[in-house]
Amino acid sequence: MKMQQFVVIGLGRFGSSLALELMDLGFEVLGVDLNEELVDDMSAYLTHAVVADATDEEMLKSLGVRNFDCGIVAIGSDIQMSILTAILLKDLGIKTVVAKAISVLHGRALEKLGVDRVIFPERDMGVRVAHQLVTPNLLDYIELSKEYSIVELRVPDGLVGKTLGEINPRVNYNCSVVALHKRTGVIVAPTAMDVLDAGDIMVLIGSNESIDKFEAVINESE
Repeated sequence: MKMQQFVVIGLGRFGSSLALELMDLGFEVLGVDLNEELVDDMSAYLTHAVVADATDEEMLKSLGVRNFDCGIVAIGSDIQMSILTAILLKDLGIKTVVAKAISVLHGRALEKLGVDRVIFPERDMGVRVAHQLVTPNLLDYIELSKEYSIVELRVPDGLVGKTLGEINPRVNYNCSVVALHKRTGVIVAPTAMDVLDAGDIMVLIGSNESIDKFEAVINESE
């Protein structure tokens, strides 16, 4: 079932930007923070925003947190508070708990607590920027696991006018083009007959090794 309601605990830079993006995508978001000023800043933009201690189980129950589809622990530098909050969200039975980690050890602790997904914002952003610097056509990079990623690549001049069938990334590079962003719109699951035009963006999924090979060929075609 598609998630509809999110609770974001911690409305600092990371938490607030994530909460705003979820609102833009059409979801309901409850924002929680101990800092009254942060809550006031966000109250006009979120479904609800409250000043509360996320380590207070009774407070979380009173907010109806257990009824939310996903709980996101976006607490900044207080590792103890982050861990306690994650424990409470799991105990309250929230279907999916996501937590921000500020160090590898913090991340390991969250994983051992059963957090469904651990996010390293600074590390993940660094990885994206590094990939974008070394691959001129790379627009975005999302690590799915240590082995697999999704990337957005701008179609280089050398591939303009060719069909996906001619390039055949699945056979030749063991990665798949799952979407094409064109000026006229997005083509999901494009076919071998779809032609690559100037300005198109390919969305690829595959192993990091196979994507690297495909990126190398793209760079050579420039």
